[in-house]
Amino acid sequence: MTLIQRLLLLALLPCLLILNPARVQAADERPLNIVLVLVDDLGWTDLSCQGSKYFETPNVDRLAAEGIRFTNGYAACAVCSPTRASVMTGRYPARVGVTDWIRARFQGGKIPPAGTVVPEFIGGNRPLLTPRNPLYMEHSEITLAETLGKAGYVSCHIGKWHLGPDNWYPERQGFTYNFGGCDLGQPHSYFDPYVTKRRPEGIPTLKARKEGEYLTDREGDEAVNFIRKHKDDPFFLYLANYAVHTPLGAKKELIEKYKAKPVTNQKNATYAGMVESVDDAVGNVMKVLDELKLADNTLFIFSSDNGGLLGPTHNAPLRSGKGFPYEGGIRVPYIVRWPGVVKPKQTIDTPVCSIDLLPTILDACKIEGPKGKTIDGVSLTPILESKGEIKDRPLFWHFPHYRFARGPYSIIRAGDWKMIYWFEEDGVELFNLAEDLSETTDLAAKEPTRVADLKKQLQQWYVTSNAKLPKKNPSFKPKK
Repeated sequence: MTLIQRLLLLALLPCLLILNPARVQAADERPLNIVLVLVDDLGWTDLSCQGSKYFETPNVDRLAAEGIRFTNGYAACAVCSPTRASVMTGRYPARVGVTDWIRARFQGGKIPPAGTVVPEFIGGNRPLLTPRNPLYMEHSEITLAETLGKAGYVSCHIGKWHLGPDNWYPERQGFTYNFGGCDLGQPHSYFDPYVTKRRPEGIPTLKARKEGEYLTDREGDEAVNFIRKHKDDPFFLYLANYAVHTPLGAKKELIEKYKAKPVTNQKNATYAGMVESVDDAVGNVMKVLDELKLADNTLFIFSSDNGGLLGPTHNAPLRSGKGFPYEGGIRVPYIVRWPGVVKPKQTIDTPVCSIDLLPTILDACKIEGPKGKTIDGVSLTPILESKGEIKDRPLFWHFPHYRFARGPYSIIRAGDWKMIYWFEEDGVELFNLAEDLSETTDLAAKEPTRVADLKKQLQQWYVTSNAKLPKKNPSFKPKK
């Protein structure tokens, strides 16, 4: 190289640093990598480290042992799409406007032609008219992937998206790569090519590659390949397994394994096999991070989008399950590993929620949050760094629809107290979770002052979050 060439290179070097700072940082100054695993329908007790004596999850157990386990971890909704919207935005589903699961095209979720007037409320012959749930999350929402992308991160979505059809797929919402994310809320089959005779279309964003390959194995393999390919880049991996959602399907050898085990209140061998395959996928991601010496620079978060579905699993000691406002519907595993920052083998009972993931991740990465957007969650880094607690705050849930339970409901949890408000009856249930985790004793009649205060907080939250509320149906005719 001539002297002139050397001088030119030195002159250009500052420009190169500005154009791509992430690639020239020293190893110990590299941006923090992010791995977020969000399992579909995984219940609070569906892990060994969460108390299961039937399911086997050694890899997630290791993750918990090397990090922190929040025993009061919550999904932002008792069904999937609203929680997924909150994970991506750090905002309550009511504020985003997605408060029920989004219908895929095969379920009638087709975007109406331009100019079509769509009713804001739907009803039928029910006492209340309820807000119509949208078919996608608006592009005006700023996702975690979009914010990280502006900071130089490469991002990959794998598995279930369920936030809208083609124009709202992950790659249209900030992700660099998308393997499997589409409008489907569940696969038609868990085995390649992921089709049935009735539903021959498969997963439009995940090409079949090996007949009979198990979907969760494929998701784990795509995750490992992504990490290998981008080991020198700051990356955000969002592994959103389709499992353990129905239709139940597991590898034959795992089904036989669990059929031979003594059962507990959890006894579905196929479901147990699905849980183990999710654990294997997590293990493969952990293994490649170790192999590439990336684990110490990776924030690893594991959670679920709602409580376990009754039937395939059992959520005891929690009451009820997916779709319902009781703890079995909304309380989920919530595990964080951050080597060198989070002290291992911790359990924390501070209530935390899906809305906290975005602000926590951005704070850990030292990245400013989206401008002009109200973020409802808070950063959990004071807890993760053992520097203190987060401020006491109430948590809210809003499900203004007829589904699963006896009608539309909202929830507020403040301290140990949890109130469920039922719109149709204009009535409440009140529980003290510290003394009654299984929600067996309704204390509303004994605590009128507390109920009045919680109702007031809930009403104020409806206003500040722009929540859409059910209203009386003038056409309702009671059955005689």
